[in-house]
Amino acid sequence: MANRRQSSPRKKHVPPLTPTPRRRLMTGSLVDSEGLAGPVARGESRVLILIRESAMNRSFPFWLCFALIACRCAFAGDVQSVSRETVRVPLRDGVMLATDIYRKPTVSRAPVLLMRTPYNKDHAKAAAERFAAAGYIAVVQDCRGRFQSEGDFVPYNSEGQDGYDAIEWLGEQSWCNGRIGMWGASYVGATQWQAAVEKPPGLAAIAPTATWSSFYRNLYLGGAVRISLITGWASGNSEKPEGASVTTDWRRTLLHLPLSEVDEQVGWPIPWLKGMLTHPRLDGYWKRVELTDEIIDIKLPMQHIVGYYDFFSRESVGNFERMHTHARDPQTRRRQQLILGPWDHGSIGRAKVGDVDFGPDAVLDRTVENLKWFDRFLKEDRETAGDVDVPVKYFSMGDNAWHDAATWPPNGFETTAFYLHSDGHAQTAGGDGKLDRSSPNQNEVSDSFRADPDDPAPACPVTASRPVMSATWGPVDQRPIEQRDDVLVYTSRPFTEPLTFAGNAKAELSVSADTPDADWVVKLVDVHPDGFAQNLAVGILRGRFRESEVRPTRLEPGQVYEITVDLGPIAAQIGTGHRLQADVCGAYFPLFDRNPNTAEGPFGKRSAVATEHVYHDPAHLSRILLPCRK
Repeated sequence: MANRRQSSPRKKHVPPLTPTPRRRLMTGSLVDSEGLAGPVARGESRVLILIRESAMNRSFPFWLCFALIACRCAFAGDVQSVSRETVRVPLRDGVMLATDIYRKPTVSRAPVLLMRTPYNKDHAKAAAERFAAAGYIAVVQDCRGRFQSEGDFVPYNSEGQDGYDAIEWLGEQSWCNGRIGMWGASYVGATQWQAAVEKPPGLAAIAPTATWSSFYRNLYLGGAVRISLITGWASGNSEKPEGASVTTDWRRTLLHLPLSEVDEQVGWPIPWLKGMLTHPRLDGYWKRVELTDEIIDIKLPMQHIVGYYDFFSRESVGNFERMHTHARDPQTRRRQQLILGPWDHGSIGRAKVGDVDFGPDAVLDRTVENLKWFDRFLKEDRETAGDVDVPVKYFSMGDNAWHDAATWPPNGFETTAFYLHSDGHAQTAGGDGKLDRSSPNQNEVSDSFRADPDDPAPACPVTASRPVMSATWGPVDQRPIEQRDDVLVYTSRPFTEPLTFAGNAKAELSVSADTPDADWVVKLVDVHPDGFAQNLAVGILRGRFRESEVRPTRLEPGQVYEITVDLGPIAAQIGTGHRLQADVCGAYFPLFDRNPNTAEGPFGKRSAVATEHVYHDPAHLSRILLPCRK
């Protein structure tokens, strides 16, 4: 990364924080849920053991309920004894960051747990009190330019060096025993990676939940940008000029061309948003927030928590795989943990996600898991803490059960192909699309659909209670979308015995289009016996990015291409009587920007309707590849 740490005189005096005008609370679609402490207070007791067994070993839900109540009663007093002091911490350029310090009066020196957040440090109070009640000193800091901190906020721009300075300052305090950890999700998780690659002295463990090491790959997938995510987040987390107002017509705003003007359509110029939207290639613009190649040099125990439906799932799981397999330090490879559940970004640790209730075993108290992690690597001797006993804990959807594994993807599964078939009429759920394990042995007529940029296929059904900007990444009934004639549907016969799979799924398609660019969206769906169509995984590929994230190339109209669509990490069981289904369409709006199909990029003003073909004959296979149990 450019602009690595430069030494500067360190101010020792830390003035108390004096009242300053509070900035308005900013919200957006990329919301860090970190301040929402889970239902359990932590303690070293049989109660914690009950929680662990109930959450991870599927014991009877009664014990989980009992444990939650017992923990809350047993440790409420400890939390109430925690005090909070607010100070200003100086950075190397003189900017002062508002910082809360939580500790029990009986704790004079202890390991420190740090959170750096752009979402208002006050919202982390409950979690910080629980960490302090467990014997840590918890520190929560407003990022540069946010709420009570000084400076200008440019997302992620200064978090590496600011994190280094904050950790260095903590190490100089008499109450810090020299061992520092970091926790938090989303943006707050990214501040951990950004600080960690700077290798600050004293940082001893991190727990980056649902976050990235490559911001480009968080924002873009297959060349398409998560448009509603970043514009909604920008509308709530950028400086709004006096008199300006946020758009009320989000559909019009997100369909606006050129894409380079969407920031102004949100309501005012947002330079950093414009920059993100006008750099769809992985070029030098992203270098400062492209850490993927650097993280393998870090020597830290790391706990990674994320859900399958989270838009960070590929990044978080990929980070674990990278550290667990490729970290240069052998001990670091053995000190990684992945907890992979059925959640989306806003529901980590909950049972109900979208339209699906995954049952009481899906409930996970993230703070408890963090505490077990930090207790092991911050309170125990670093050299004797030992390796992680269970590197991977993953939840299987359908059978709704937790499983332990030595790695991800887990062992005991093999790639199994499910082939697309039809007589050329796979449009809608009422068409003739079929999905089975037999490769085509005769010529089959290709399927086609028209992808209209002015009427893009939606990511989920738009209703009065779920308007366009409330589109969810979680599981919702896909049947209304499958009635559109621009959606191809391929469905298996009902299973006579369960199909279990776990690992990283993908689709390999043979396709063509009559335009110089087009998108292919693939959804993997579990069709329940009552007809409910539950989306399990989704992927998207923009045609001109089929070969490279760095050098996109236009499509030649009519030419058949073999493309691969990444469906991400998944673990599920398709039950008896259920059917497996693959949906293929040309958009996933507004969760991803719709493709104008002209290959003119973010400054183009034109759009064109694309006729897209999917081929499935012996010379041009199209198939879903699932890691199925052997």
